[in-house]
Amino acid sequence: MHDLRRVILWMAGALISFSALAVAVREMARVITVWEVLALRNLGGIVVLAAYAWLARERIGGPYPLKLHLLRNTFHYGGQACWAFGVTLLPLATVFALEFTTPAWTMVVAAIFLGERITRGRVAALVMGFAGVLVILRPGAAAFDPAALVVLAAAFFFSVQITTTKFLTGRNSTLTILFWMNVFQLPAYMATDLALGGDPLFFLRIGAEHWLPLLALMVTGLSAHVCFTNAMRYGDATLVVPIDFLRIPFIATVGVLLYAEPFDPVVLLGAAISAAGILWSLLEARQSMAGRGGGKT
Repeated sequence: MHDLRRVILWMAGALISFSALAVAVREMARVITVWEVLALRNLGGIVVLAAYAWLARERIGGPYPLKLHLLRNTFHYGGQACWAFGVTLLPLATVFALEFTTPAWTMVVAAIFLGERITRGRVAALVMGFAGVLVILRPGAAAFDPAALVVLAAAFFFSVQITTTKFLTGRNSTLTILFWMNVFQLPAYMATDLALGGDPLFFLRIGAEHWLPLLALMVTGLSAHVCFTNAMRYGDATLVVPIDFLRIPFIATVGVLLYAEPFDPVVLLGAAISAAGILWSLLEARQSMAGRGGGKT
């Protein structure tokens, strides 16, 4: 099903949600630790999803199979932590540009664990994704920041999480997967925080001036994925990915306006190279599917 107007509207919601989430993480990390920030995000997810399930009378199933849920959430736990630390250490545009390499990593992981075929388009996506990373990081140059490697680790962790999600969707609803993701990760982040000397009463440090970023933190993490999923429902990936790329210049503008971050066109160039590789692979996959469909009677 293709509906350009709905795709644009849902992607606008995703773009705003992802950007608001990054700003919320950075603002909340000024008063509490990153682990505590992520724990609050999970708490908000549990409340919102439970309320939705009750209002919509939709059942939340059990985490089955449990081992696969635990595997998925272990990698998602690591990916979220690395991404959140990246948001506090790097320009927002750099974080989003490096995160854009997740689809390329996913192709590698899917080929290894799902046996998906490596095509010319996927090879191009990998090569151009790597080239885009080199352009963004500029290794050996004065602009290189080792913290960027943390965000690259996040992209890899997300790729494993996405691949394991493919297994789970056959037996679990999206609501079930997201609900248990938050249930599992909330105590994990709290335990990590306490093990590192965190304060169990950290919420007392949150003042009235932080309620807006706190609300954004607890809502946009879910709204971003809801908007992106619905965009994919009304248009295929070859339409959604180019629109999704607009996240990079948008968050770069946010960084300039809110944090006086320098506008770096090289970061945009690197992200564009990675996005072009992803789009190449998607177009090849679409043509391949059309060819197979056209041969049927």
